[in-house]
Amino acid sequence: MAMRWVALLPLRRGADDLRVIAGRPLYAWSLGAALDSGSFDAIYVASDNAAVRDDARTRFGSRVQVIECAASSATGAGSSESVMLELASKVPCDVMCLVQATSPATLAEDFRLARARFERDNLDSLLTGVEFKRFCWTADGQPLGHDPAQRTERQDVAGSVMENGAFTFTRTEQLTRTGARLGGRIGVHLMHEESAAPLERSNWEAVERLLRRRVTVSRDIRMIVVDVDGTFTDGGMYYDANGEALKKFSTRDAKGLLLLQEAGVRICIVTAENSAVVHARMRKLKFQDYFPGVTDKPIWLAEAQQRWQLNLEQIAYIGDDVNDLACLSIVGLSACPADAVPEVRDAVKYICTAEGGDGAVREFSDMIRADLVASGRAVAPAKYTGGPP
Repeated sequence: MAMRWVALLPLRRGADDLRVIAGRPLYAWSLGAALDSGSFDAIYVASDNAAVRDDARTRFGSRVQVIECAASSATGAGSSESVMLELASKVPCDVMCLVQATSPATLAEDFRLARARFERDNLDSLLTGVEFKRFCWTADGQPLGHDPAQRTERQDVAGSVMENGAFTFTRTEQLTRTGARLGGRIGVHLMHEESAAPLERSNWEAVERLLRRRVTVSRDIRMIVVDVDGTFTDGGMYYDANGEALKKFSTRDAKGLLLLQEAGVRICIVTAENSAVVHARMRKLKFQDYFPGVTDKPIWLAEAQQRWQLNLEQIAYIGDDVNDLACLSIVGLSACPADAVPEVRDAVKYICTAEGGDGAVREFSDMIRADLVASGRAVAPAKYTGGPP
């Protein structure tokens, strides 16, 4: 019989777990990696905080099981083992992975490789760490593990492994028998050095920069929302001799969206304006989900999410100005053109190299489509029947 693998993410820090870093709540980074890894039969989020539980349900939907746990085990007052034992008493599983929300640099590949090592080496438990090659000394000047008279280059030091606390794997039998998540035959999964960066308030911005540099799609994106002025267009207003307003669109941007639509992603064009020029452009492209005159985009997004039964992690959004901020801050994947306002650039996960109306939408849509195709998640809906872009 196949072993059952379960992951558990205990959220102990209340509002701190919901603090946004690089465009997502802190906890969503490691949880998203666990989901993307495909390594688990079920993933549980445990918290005694109603706001945290509600956010997890809204953001990840049925992909995770959100449970309320005893305050003593969900908060810092309880040990990690107490949360694991509580889940083990309710959910049958052979191996449990404890995921830490405070390790946002964890990758989906880390979970896959760690599971493969656990199975290959027939381990009872596994921890994560990074290689540590430093010359260590005691406070009174005694060398630890090296001879000062035979000093070598640091890269030649045998070194050791420093635990980074990203996650652990534990056989449930080991956990329930000993009450400890580490024991028996223990293995180590080595992670990239950056994963050991401490997540403290003094280091928050450095970790955020790291996450922004490493952003990839790696999500099951099923809908993209595109702002018009400044994103789908260059934000300029052009007037002819009769005073009629004109707007500039890029045919490459349109083609990118059409290709993304063919990969199975719903295309939503949303704008606060009610422009005859934009109406004409949308008619030519035959985008069915065009929403003009939307003055409250967060309300529209909530209604759209419910209408099409999507969770927020399945939605991508690209916008350029402050009226897009509320939506950009909650979707699974957010982006902006290179010339977006500073507030938006600071909030999104991905900043395009191209500007609005000049390739930004194509860049973002191509990135999403490439991931869907590479991962085999692209589907083949009805072919586009509109005119040329």
